[in-house]
Amino acid sequence: MSLIGNKLIESKLNPDNANARHYVAAGDYFLGEIKQGQTFRIVDLEGNQAADVLFYNAKDPSERYSAMDTIRTQGNLYLTAGTKLISNTNRELLEIVADTCGRHDTLGGACATESNTVRYSLEKRCMHACRDSWMLAVAEHPEFGISKRDITHNINFFMNVPVTSSGGLTFEDGISAPGKYVELTAKMDIVMLISNCPQLNNPCNGYNPTPIEVLVWN
Repeated sequence: MSLIGNKLIESKLNPDNANARHYVAAGDYFLGEIKQGQTFRIVDLEGNQAADVLFYNAKDPSERYSAMDTIRTQGNLYLTAGTKLISNTNRELLEIVADTCGRHDTLGGACATESNTVRYSLEKRCMHACRDSWMLAVAEHPEFGISKRDITHNINFFMNVPVTSSGGLTFEDGISAPGKYVELTAKMDIVMLISNCPQLNNPCNGYNPTPIEVLVWN
């Protein structure tokens, strides 16, 4: 199993020609459909932010991104340019086609009230977390057919979670910077659910969550 990332590839797409642009404030969510063949870019506007993302087959949300199948297929724990994102039915959902950050996490999971309690303290339990953003998104948009049971493996774009020699995980300072981005092409019609992480207790973002932007090209 490889631990190599940092495959940097810049995009040739011009932001001025994007068909859609979505500003996502810190702590907010994005939920929308990306059509097969469309390319989208997630931009870390101010640096060291984490975008916690879930992907689903738009026609059948029971088919969704699988960290296990993606890691097994590519033989690498880290996601970077060239990575194919695999579903729980072993089909290709998306491919990372450009990446100026170089490495993204798919093991660390998303913050929740429970992890706030374990990592920080009991008094932090009720602080806003990514799982709350996802739950709010699916409650406000039932038209996508996604429910609580569909919230499983996620990707933490721009987040730095090294694996130790003993097999543990550590949450380290980010390797992203203002304007860094990751770009993906959809291999089928997908639904993308983003929580722009609201975490105020992690020094990785300087205790200061910041906005991201999503650009979409046909």
